[in-house]
Amino acid sequence: MRRRVVIAEMQHETNTFSPLPTPLARFGRPDVFMGAEVLRRMRGTGTGIGAFIETAERLGMEIDTPIAANAPPSARVDGAAYNAICDSICDAVARGCDVCFLDLHGAMVAETTDDGEGTLLARIRRLAPELPIAVCLDLHANITEAMVANCTAIVGYKTYPHFDMYEAGAHAARTVMAAIDGRARPVMTWDRVPILAQTLRMGHDDKPMGPLIAAARAAESSGLLAASVFGGFPLADIYDAGLSVVTIADGDRAVAEGACQRLLAAAWAAKDEWVFHAEPLAQSVARAKIMADGPVLLIDHADNCGSGGTQDVMVVLKEVLAQGLRDVAMFGICDPAAVRIMEAAGVGAELTLDLGGKTDMPSIGLKGEPLRLTGRVRAITDGDYEITVPMSKGMIEAMGTTAVFETAGVQIVVCSRHIEPYDLGCLRSVGIEPTAKRYLLLKSRIHHRAGFSAIAKHEVFCNGAGVTSSDNSLFRFSKVRRPIFPLDPDCRERPNYGPRAT
Repeated sequence: MRRRVVIAEMQHETNTFSPLPTPLARFGRPDVFMGAEVLRRMRGTGTGIGAFIETAERLGMEIDTPIAANAPPSARVDGAAYNAICDSICDAVARGCDVCFLDLHGAMVAETTDDGEGTLLARIRRLAPELPIAVCLDLHANITEAMVANCTAIVGYKTYPHFDMYEAGAHAARTVMAAIDGRARPVMTWDRVPILAQTLRMGHDDKPMGPLIAAARAAESSGLLAASVFGGFPLADIYDAGLSVVTIADGDRAVAEGACQRLLAAAWAAKDEWVFHAEPLAQSVARAKIMADGPVLLIDHADNCGSGGTQDVMVVLKEVLAQGLRDVAMFGICDPAAVRIMEAAGVGAELTLDLGGKTDMPSIGLKGEPLRLTGRVRAITDGDYEITVPMSKGMIEAMGTTAVFETAGVQIVVCSRHIEPYDLGCLRSVGIEPTAKRYLLLKSRIHHRAGFSAIAKHEVFCNGAGVTSSDNSLFRFSKVRRPIFPLDPDCRERPNYGPRAT
């Protein structure tokens, strides 16, 4: 008898301060993949679910792929959307299976639960108390008791940008299949420290995350089945937000617990380094202006749609224009209304547009402010391109109808869907060669490095405005556990939570 496996994806990083709604339609690429379409679209991709599918096919398993749902970060997931995704997965499990592979994010917050992944896993566990479950999670997961208690193995990404989504999925599947075959006896433990680490301090090439990940890899090389450091997602105002570690040993709980505590001790020792300190915007742009060679990356990190930003705040672009930078390509402004106006006018048309600024951000008291610009329409495309970098390699990125608007030496990509720029195709697909530009203004945080670091001469972080800002004073945290650093600067001693084991 062939083993039967349920493979599914449910991915959303929830920014509870974001004004962007999250209905079921947001989970599409542009459509939510279901049934056989999941296999057709996700097989061979550089994703966790791509690795799960490859593993199952290599082992000759009977595969049930109920759904692959992946939404750009935004506000709490609509209750009906969350239920529809979970129902699809649970219905597949109820039909019967020998193992379950789940490609989740780990920072999903729904209208009905602050723990989207943990609630789903608990529901599956009630349906199938003995079912082996492999879970692949994002490095920015906020780990909860329910997540760890209701699965067999959790493995997280070890890179940011996330080059190793496929590898993490393969690792999780390999660990659970070893347990099924009697080749290993995974015992999993977890714990956390009271640090609300900031995303701009989590790059795997940067301190303090880089050395911590290196220590996790060393622990695996020394015999641990898995060691995952989760920086957490700090813009989710939930009790469990923050930095945590999950370790898995082969039959020896003390080994798992010891490794977990050593990694957490190292994270806590570097607590001051988990805070990003921004320089004034005008100073950053002025510094970039005198850099001799390019491309120079100007990173508009406070309005990154990859963390729940509206992608239409014009503050950094306004400063770039005010300081007279030229030979600039920008990706990108999400403004479907402006795209429709340019599409109606046609390529070559000269227009005056009120660009961006269509979205208010009440959680931080910020009103949308469009920027009136006069320029020319340089291109209009369908917005589709294939991702070539390891992160999600092989997937088709769907920007929606997309236009290029040129004004005062700046070419602005204006798209209809929220897309973070991390593959050079976001520019090349609309006729802009990024290597030929002196400046590349990108609404991103770290993911841009996946494609753009290879061509960049300099990287300058530009502190604009938006709901992905690193200025904690802008946000009203009411649910996150306290005390927690740096919200509570006097939190200098690590509470003794003790090991949390399954």
